[in-house]
Amino acid sequence: MKSTFKLAISSLALMGLAACAAPNNSSSTAGSERHMDKETSLQAYHWRLFATTGKDGQPAPAIPGIGGEQVTLNFSDKMMSVDNLCNTLGSGYTIKGPKITFTSPVSTLKMCADPELMRNEQAVGKLLPTATDWSMAKADSAPDNPAPVLTLSFSDGSKWRLKGEPTATTRYGSEPTRVFLEVAAQREACSHPLIPNYQCLKVREIQYSDSGLKTRTGEWMYYYGDIEGYTHTPGVRNVLRIDRYELKNVPADASSKADVLDMVVESEQVSK
Repeated sequence: MKSTFKLAISSLALMGLAACAAPNNSSSTAGSERHMDKETSLQAYHWRLFATTGKDGQPAPAIPGIGGEQVTLNFSDKMMSVDNLCNTLGSGYTIKGPKITFTSPVSTLKMCADPELMRNEQAVGKLLPTATDWSMAKADSAPDNPAPVLTLSFSDGSKWRLKGEPTATTRYGSEPTRVFLEVAAQREACSHPLIPNYQCLKVREIQYSDSGLKTRTGEWMYYYGDIEGYTHTPGVRNVLRIDRYELKNVPADASSKADVLDMVVESEQVSK
């Protein structure tokens, strides 16, 4: 007996960015380049909220995310997303020197059973468009740790502090290839040279057309190791969207690729 459910994920609108020309003088150009370097760094990290300051200047409790996870901001060249709330929020953003602005966030449409989490999501959605300034520095408590801290300031005087965690692209030093993997509901015993009684995931690759139609399904095979960010639940079949990174200078007995979960696009509960 099977019961099927799919995760319906609404697309988040991408907002255009206006290009800003810097004055043609050496000091302005240098300052612009410094901010451009920092702006590039925004995209190299996942930014996890760990401390807030209220509009009175006093420390305030950090906004909790789902399951105790930290609320996390992710930047691309045109988009910022907020993860670990009930829904994923998406916003366009622009930067001009130390100033930052976000558009009003759009959201996926999932309802959440936790009313506090929904309130937190609404509060984040209202606060982000009031951002005024940003700055970046090394972590105060870890001088030997290059992970930076991002500070966002808002018009009411409140502030967020977010610690950077390198993205997979930053850690692996290359752009990934997009792969879709179907993961069978149950692990199976497989031969492992180092681990007795090893249980492998069973996977097969799926290819889709640009219009989203399935065009090819590969053969089932054993998957040794782990897919970063994915936790398998026995009895649940999943289709995963994977970012695959090719690794260089790996030992002969190690995998030459690293797979990182980007999205669970389909799930199916399979019961015997």
